[in-house]
Amino acid sequence: MNRRNFLKSKALASGFIGLSGLSAFSMYKNASNSAKTFNLNYAPHLGMFESHAGTDPIDQLNFMADQGFTAFEDNEMKTRSVALQEQMAKTMVERNLTMGVFVAHEIFWNKPNLTSGDATLREKFLNEIRESVTVAKRVNAKWITVVPGYLDLRLNKSFQTANVVETLKRACEILEPHTIVMVLEPLNFRNHPGLFLTESPQAYEICKAVDSPSCKILFDVYHQQIQEGNLIPNIDACWDEIGYFQVGDNPGRKEPTTGEINYLNIFRHIHSKGYNGIIGMEHGNSITGKEGEQAVIDAYKSCDAF
Repeated sequence: MNRRNFLKSKALASGFIGLSGLSAFSMYKNASNSAKTFNLNYAPHLGMFESHAGTDPIDQLNFMADQGFTAFEDNEMKTRSVALQEQMAKTMVERNLTMGVFVAHEIFWNKPNLTSGDATLREKFLNEIRESVTVAKRVNAKWITVVPGYLDLRLNKSFQTANVVETLKRACEILEPHTIVMVLEPLNFRNHPGLFLTESPQAYEICKAVDSPSCKILFDVYHQQIQEGNLIPNIDACWDEIGYFQVGDNPGRKEPTTGEINYLNIFRHIHSKGYNGIIGMEHGNSITGKEGEQAVIDAYKSCDAF
């Protein structure tokens, strides 16, 4: 049987994440902030609604669910204590919040790792992927973020690509039995100069070379607006390899409606294509305090009104 079809059948047979119904917890719900069902699965992160919910992660998760959000992402989940991971996972199940990405490994921001072909650095990365599988299973995560790291200026770009592809193939051997997907995130040249992976066509090429259901693209609209623009056509061109979206407006990397990106059209478009995955809200709040947090909620309501 074709490996892709086998894994797809296995995933369907075992079910997705087995979420239960909503709990009775509704501490933060009130008339002005009643829960709303969005068309898409937008995923806030810890700290985004701290003025309303307080600093406790569990209270923040409950607040997110009370606002109608159906997903959550946490780049730092892997660094949290096992006890907190378990507590957060339990709350997400109770509140029907799907766990989004967390960062799977140490990202090398200023020196080569995966691009270099160095066997020691490759094994370090693969060990971190193994560790991330354990965390992903604990918190019911299907997606983990991977950034191939810094350019190796001593190597031709094609050799670097081959080194990255080989490492990712080996990572997929670890991930495929668990139907966990690493999503490769291209990052823009302005915020992260010198990184190997910067554009969606490049990520698409790598995913095609790796040829695994466990290697897909994390299409961060903020990064790709800066790096390449032409957002909807590039989303369409990469569609069969996109596994996850993240968003933030540009300039500023704040909530939608604060910059130049027409998120109403983008959200409408990906919804029309049948996307039912997660859209990570990987941005800051343009206004501090409760007013700013309500502005974030209102921005997503307005951009989801289609």
